[in-house]
Amino acid sequence: MSNLQRGRHWGGAHPSPVALAVLALALSFTAGAPSLARAQGAAQASGTAVTDFRIPAGPLAPALRQLASTANIMLSFTAEQSEGKRTTGVNGRYPVAGALGLLLAGTGLRAVQLDNGAFVLRADSTPAAPPPASAAEAPAAGTLPLITVTGTAAADSTTEGTHSYTTGSMSTATRLNLSMRDTPQAVTVITRERIQDQGLATVNDVVQTAPGLTFRRFGPERASFYSRGMYVDNIMYDGLPVSLDSSNLSQDLLATDMAIYDRVEIVRGATGLAQGAGNPSAAINLVRKRPTKVPQISAGVSAGSWDRYRAELDASGPLSEDGSLRGRTVIATQDYGSYKRGESSNGQTLYGILEKDLDASTTVTLSALHQENRLHGNGFTGLPVASDGSDLRLPRSTSYANDWEHWNKTTDSAFVGLDHRFDNGWRMHLSAYYAQADVDMQGHYISHSVTNGSYSQLGARNAHREKQSSVNLYANGPFELLGRKHELVLGASYRNIDFDGNSRQGLVLNSSLDPYNFDPGAVADPNIPLRDWMDAKITQQSVYATTRLNLADRLKLILGGRVDWFDYNDTVNTYPNFASNTPSVSAHNRYSVNNHLTKYAGLVYDLNDQHAIYASYTDIFKPQNYRDASNKLLDPVVGRNYEIGIKGEYFDGALNASAAVFRMDQKNRAYRSADQTQCADYPTVTCYSAAGEVRSQGMEFEVQGAITPNWQVGAGYTVAIARYRKDATASNVGALFDTDTPRHLFKLSTMYRLSGDLQGWRIGGSVYRQGFIYNKGTTSGVPFNITQSAYVVVDLVVGWQATPKLDLRLNINNVFDKKYYNALSGSASFPSNVYGEPRNVMLSARYRF
Repeated sequence: MSNLQRGRHWGGAHPSPVALAVLALALSFTAGAPSLARAQGAAQASGTAVTDFRIPAGPLAPALRQLASTANIMLSFTAEQSEGKRTTGVNGRYPVAGALGLLLAGTGLRAVQLDNGAFVLRADSTPAAPPPASAAEAPAAGTLPLITVTGTAAADSTTEGTHSYTTGSMSTATRLNLSMRDTPQAVTVITRERIQDQGLATVNDVVQTAPGLTFRRFGPERASFYSRGMYVDNIMYDGLPVSLDSSNLSQDLLATDMAIYDRVEIVRGATGLAQGAGNPSAAINLVRKRPTKVPQISAGVSAGSWDRYRAELDASGPLSEDGSLRGRTVIATQDYGSYKRGESSNGQTLYGILEKDLDASTTVTLSALHQENRLHGNGFTGLPVASDGSDLRLPRSTSYANDWEHWNKTTDSAFVGLDHRFDNGWRMHLSAYYAQADVDMQGHYISHSVTNGSYSQLGARNAHREKQSSVNLYANGPFELLGRKHELVLGASYRNIDFDGNSRQGLVLNSSLDPYNFDPGAVADPNIPLRDWMDAKITQQSVYATTRLNLADRLKLILGGRVDWFDYNDTVNTYPNFASNTPSVSAHNRYSVNNHLTKYAGLVYDLNDQHAIYASYTDIFKPQNYRDASNKLLDPVVGRNYEIGIKGEYFDGALNASAAVFRMDQKNRAYRSADQTQCADYPTVTCYSAAGEVRSQGMEFEVQGAITPNWQVGAGYTVAIARYRKDATASNVGALFDTDTPRHLFKLSTMYRLSGDLQGWRIGGSVYRQGFIYNKGTTSGVPFNITQSAYVVVDLVVGWQATPKLDLRLNINNVFDKKYYNALSGSASFPSNVYGEPRNVMLSARYRF
């Protein structure tokens, strides 16, 4: 079987100069690896450190992986050694060697510790062979390659090195570290193994493959996410939320490189307890990679269709002899061509993190990230449609970008964390996040006159800067009440957003664009001048509490509450038209919400050791800047999620399954009051009523994890139908809320590792199917109907562990070359259709030093 301690994906058969520098740096790290290994080995050689193990009886292979994760060790074994064997488990506090002895009792195996502190398994009936210099040393010819499991200093939910499509626990929903079965909401984890198998390069790719989530584009570059028919307006980094709808900038920066993340935890439905203000859609939490106690260095390159090249370096390990200081660096660079004419991009990601154990109970973490992407030939909007919305059947390579168009992005962020563990089982955690993001773009957008059928190309320029900061402090731990042990979380958080936007739009580049004949060099660079557009400041302060009450041996109740104070302040400058030199007109908006209570309740009942049923209520709020007839600010929009379901946990947690039925209401949506004469400032100011309502309801089914030791699966089917229940437009009542978000979604990802003579090979792939979507309406009296029929996209993956250190992978995406749109125009007058990628391939090689 192939090596489980896999390096990160790499790219670039013909890499850029930066990529070559990365590979040179990898080689320089290699020279220092033995000394790091010796230092760590000295620290672990005695094997006397005592650890609390809770490993149940069951198959041997997952038990060995759990022990390695709990003890933070490197453990190597072959598939032949573990196949068909079971263990009685380990429960209690033991040294690592003692725990391994108990776990292997009766299996005919014993653990041998190497000079570097790692462990390998040997047959108990034969003398121990001299240990190799490294646990990763290649086995002799004719033997199976070692499975190497590496434990880390991170929490048990760390997925790197587990070779799994699921995780043992997650805390995004409640900040309680619970298993998926014990979390009373629909949850998913996209693990490091799944990210690597599918070649998920950005968070956009993750959303595309995650059950129940929809990835949509507004034009070629800007991304937006949806869940259960609602827009996802927050994303989280290590549990700290960052707003996505505070400006027109955040969506530009969603193409976050996945090289630096261990996993993505997803909670669907309202998530106000974790995020504060937002829509009742989902929480998407990106969890960074952490330093490892055992040295590990990996490097890789990739090359694919349309001259796409990528390279990565990932180096981690102890930086002090006692292992109390640990560090990790991830460097990625890429140079991509495109299936669209004239489009290309390149970028770099630099990530560094340090962990320091101040003492046995306190750890401080510092990390920094720099990411930049430069795109050439990428317009503001997508492809046009006919006046009636019908497809123009343009080639997928079509682009109307001029030679001077660009879209450049830069993000710098820093993270600091302090974690202290008390002797009574309580933990205090302080974390802070700061990010500064910049976008500078100059490009085109298309306008269509539906009355005469003509197309015009106009120019736009944007230069925005946004700063977001977030601080969170919480404590969690056990307490006893009425003879039972329970859990409690108490916390407070602060968020701040500062946006500075500069823009200019409306320059006519071509008043008679021919969609079938375009010359990218016909229009000279207009160097569009900028004007101050919008400045906005948002703050949110919160206090929260969650408790998990152990009502009975099989019955758990989770209760939570959060109180928020929200303040919004902006200045928006407008101007009559592009050619005007008249001063801009400023509009000021300010509103606040105080003492808003968000509630959470969940009940979980264990039917048996494998299954649990649950029911939950969650809510979330979103402030709105509308006033009623008395000039009073409307109450916030409130989203509520009601959910019941059943969850299963099989093979000692190696496989998780769930089925859920949900109803989600968004109430207090503003709509224009019917009688405007009653407005306080009539007729100069419009007044509104907080009576709009949208209801989304449906069901979800999901399986994630190992069906057999060699077969990993992540699959989900979602039905989510959102309709207007109340709206100012009478014809909307009962109609679909968002017609270009699919109501039916099926997603499958799988990987099977072969055995016998084909050991070392693996075969897998993915299937994506979405239902029919459309946008229809009337523009200037002309009806339009823009559609995309239901479609299926199939990807294939073939992998080969050539040696214990070298892994090769071939990804073939859109195998059947399906032609489809993954973004639809909202109207015929402002077209923005975007094709999905044609069939393409990517060949990757990763080497672990």
